[in-house]
Amino acid sequence: MTPISNPHSLISGQPLAGATGVAAERRALLRGLAGAGVVLSSGLLAGCGFALRQAPKFAFDSVRVSNYENTPVSRALQRALAASDIRVLNSSSPAAQAAAQVVLAVLVDQRERAVVGQTAAGQVRELQLRTRFRFSLSTAAGKSLIESTEMLLERDISFTETAALAKASEEYMLFNDMQGDIVQQVMRRLAAVKSL
Repeated sequence: MTPISNPHSLISGQPLAGATGVAAERRALLRGLAGAGVVLSSGLLAGCGFALRQAPKFAFDSVRVSNYENTPVSRALQRALAASDIRVLNSSSPAAQAAAQVVLAVLVDQRERAVVGQTAAGQVRELQLRTRFRFSLSTAAGKSLIESTEMLLERDISFTETAALAKASEEYMLFNDMQGDIVQQVMRRLAAVKSL
């Protein structure tokens, strides 16, 4: 242990002459260890096959949406496809008659709200929110690429009359959350189509 040559320097808050160098070395060593940990962990993750999710790659570059074009999930899906550089056509598009490579038929897009719990007096205490989306994908010539597929997401929510406005806001957020989940699932299924 090194003796303290000037005990007043510790009391006044001034570092000792050699203390700054030791602290700087300690910080440099800790930074080096942290950097080595990052390199090591990224090497281990890459070695096990882990990779961050990439943007989906599609076998087509244009899609025509038919049937339910203006429902919430359908609109969100169209925005997600357009953000992925896919040309999206529907009945409101000026080039609606132009041929698209594939046709995304939205068969069902609905939101449901069901009472699943009541008090003895008949007051609603629990609701179940559902988002149901069914679609199919085919080529412009009619070859089926994805058969009719239905996705159903459910969320339970408690309900009280005294907080009706807050619960309405919570329902809206839950429906939007389910909508986002469905859009991501549909995008992954569309990206799984490798050839037309």
